[in-house]
Amino acid sequence: MEEINIPQYDCQVKKIEGELYIFDPIRRKNLVLTPEEWVRQHFLRYLLEEFNYPKGLMRTEGGLKYEQRQKRSDILAYNRLGSPFFLVECKASHIPLTLETLEQACQYNYAIKATYLAITNGLEYAAFKFLSSEQKYIPWQGIPEFEKI
Repeated sequence: MEEINIPQYDCQVKKIEGELYIFDPIRRKNLVLTPEEWVRQHFLRYLLEEFNYPKGLMRTEGGLKYEQRQKRSDILAYNRLGSPFFLVECKASHIPLTLETLEQACQYNYAIKATYLAITNGLEYAAFKFLSSEQKYIPWQGIPEFEKI
């Protein structure tokens, strides 16, 4: 699979009827292994294993509505009160992170209202904190520590 710049985990990849699949521990099912799914599953495990995000408070490929259209967020972590905490938009590693990628994530977050937002292609990532009082994003260094409310 494509090279990434985050730890690589045993993601239970297997071949089913000639096609590669990767296991999603949140949805508890095998998914077609695309370059974006490779990044999504590794970044998810990075949050779970390195930053102790609780598996029960994570969602992958969750539906949302934006401007009357159905969209899907890649990774969403909730805090212990059930409020959206950290939204991550994933791209394949050969896709550069651009302003357009960030705008897409911000549009999704307009509907979700997570405190933190990040974009990643597995090689790099950029994180931001949403200041609701000022209705703007500020750059955030590192992965936000999971809120232990």
